[in-house]
Amino acid sequence: MQILFMGLPGAGKGTQAERIVREFGIPHISTGDMFRAAVSEGTPLGLQAKQYMDQGLLVPDDVTIGIVKERLSKEDCDAGFLLDGFPRTVPQAQALDDVLSELEKKIDSVIHLHVDRSLLLPRLTGRRVCRSCGSAYHVIFNPPKQEGICDKCGGELFQRPDDHEDTVATRLDVNIKQMEPLLAYYREKGVLHTVDGDAPIDVVFQQISKVLRGALE
Repeated sequence: MQILFMGLPGAGKGTQAERIVREFGIPHISTGDMFRAAVSEGTPLGLQAKQYMDQGLLVPDDVTIGIVKERLSKEDCDAGFLLDGFPRTVPQAQALDDVLSELEKKIDSVIHLHVDRSLLLPRLTGRRVCRSCGSAYHVIFNPPKQEGICDKCGGELFQRPDDHEDTVATRLDVNIKQMEPLLAYYREKGVLHTVDGDAPIDVVFQQISKVLRGALE
């Protein structure tokens, strides 16, 4: 069961990934986790990636692909994996196909967790963080007992600059533009499954489970 997970920021991928991992017993592999592990282990590719990351630069595709290959070659991926955050471009998707072919694997399903952009804005702009202890709240989903005040330490809650509406809107637009060619690529391959990410959490997971169990048959 080799799965790709796609969705815009705030679509709920993290929540569903945790449930998929528990239900199907496969590792959740994110780009960030892969980079951190490679750097921590001191692999040659990890050290190359660190040089770029330390300078605030994007890690080149050839290094990223190499790290992906190393990670997917590990024993815990023998029964499958849930890959999240990679690929981000069609050339990366094509390179991933080549890597998986070398490993005698292939992508079984691409789960696209779809939530309309207009619904994501309030999700992403509603976060508030305590200046004193760092506790996180959400004005809709997890509000403090007293507006603007941290329940735990009484500190002031504030909105981070990257949670401001104009910043979030730009980030969503960039993600949408980047994701459309990828969705088309996997749609053409016949492995794309779009799930309504705005449904209740349990319903979303039921939809995903139905797709994945169908892929196992």
